[in-house]
Amino acid sequence: MNIIAAVDRNWAIGRKGRLLVTIPNDHKFFREETTGKVVVCGRKTLQTFPQGMPLKGRINIILSRDPAFHVKDARVVHSLEELKQTLEPYPSQDVYCIGGESVYRQLLPWCDTAHITRIDRQYEADAYLPDLDRDPAWCMTADSDEQTYFDIAYTFCKYERVLDNFY
Repeated sequence: MNIIAAVDRNWAIGRKGRLLVTIPNDHKFFREETTGKVVVCGRKTLQTFPQGMPLKGRINIILSRDPAFHVKDARVVHSLEELKQTLEPYPSQDVYCIGGESVYRQLLPWCDTAHITRIDRQYEADAYLPDLDRDPAWCMTADSDEQTYFDIAYTFCKYERVLDNFY
């Protein structure tokens, strides 16, 4: 399974339910990477999408503790066990965890690849991805040249799990 996220210098991913910054090339990378694939997110993340609707051109799986929560054009699961069963038919490399913070933390042990847009800036934030640079189970295996959007510098990085997880 993959994780895909944009993080600042402190591995922050959001504030008050929103992304820290919008970078068109990051959105383009996200679309190219996930279109035709399976995306897994939480209910709150789904609500940040246009009209609060699932992403087009992808199989959307929403993880929600609310047993009454349903959404058109998406599969809603209510536990990690149910999620695991729902994901069984799909190749792991075609599944992307797309947030938010609690879903990233819950699914990180299941992941072996992370596509991280590293933004060279520090934002005020209240949601974070675990710092893969400090986790000995992960290693950066690729990165792009530095890019800029106005005055925001960023790099596309790929991390891979180098140690087996014990979960």
